[in-house]
Amino acid sequence: MRHVRREAPKMIRAMVVLLRNTTWKCGRVESLVVKYLENHLRRYGTPWSPIKDMVQHFELKGKQKSEFFDALRRLEKRHIIRIKGL
Repeated sequence: MRHVRREAPKMIRAMVVLLRNTTWKCGRVESLVVKYLENHLRRYGTPWSPIKDMVQHFELKGKQKSEFFDALRRLEKRHIIRIKGL
């Protein structure tokens, strides 16, 4: 997917906002993202996190990073998260 390479720099600067706390019918990466945002909400009291911090937390490189971005798009399509700042 070539469009991932063009969108990646924009997406790194964006924020992810948790809308619904559910992982029903989610894959492994999607569940990790929702759990990360849940823990962020519990610790800091904010339901949002920069994507850059999430990439650093999960230590993503190469193909893992593109799978992560695809998972974010799937979660946004299902209205579980919102990506702001694109």
